[in-house]
Amino acid sequence: MIGFVPLSEDEQRILRQIEQELEQDPTFSQRGYRVSRRRSIVLGLGLLVGLVITIGGLAVSFVVAFGGFVLVLVMAILLESEVRLLGRERLGQLPISAWLSGRRPDVDDDATR
Repeated sequence: MIGFVPLSEDEQRILRQIEQELEQDPTFSQRGYRVSRRRSIVLGLGLLVGLVITIGGLAVSFVVAFGGFVLVLVMAILLESEVRLLGRERLGQLPISAWLSGRRPDVDDDATR
């Protein structure tokens, strides 16, 4: 396991200053990653349609079933990238001090109670 090297006083001061400047920037939060709910729903539905085509296509033709499989694969990859962006958004809501300490407030706070 790799440990973290503690920051010097100067590095901590610089990080606090950056964090304060970012909090004061009104457009900073708008420039982050945004995940469209509509896009996620369409991708989920596309995934289900692809599964139906794949399963139903087996009775019709191998080519139809293969086309459904390709649709499932593409939709799954795109949906995975959407979920990854959601994770980034959630991480982006944490203060820099939580990132530096390596602490997860939702997990570590529960463990101390």
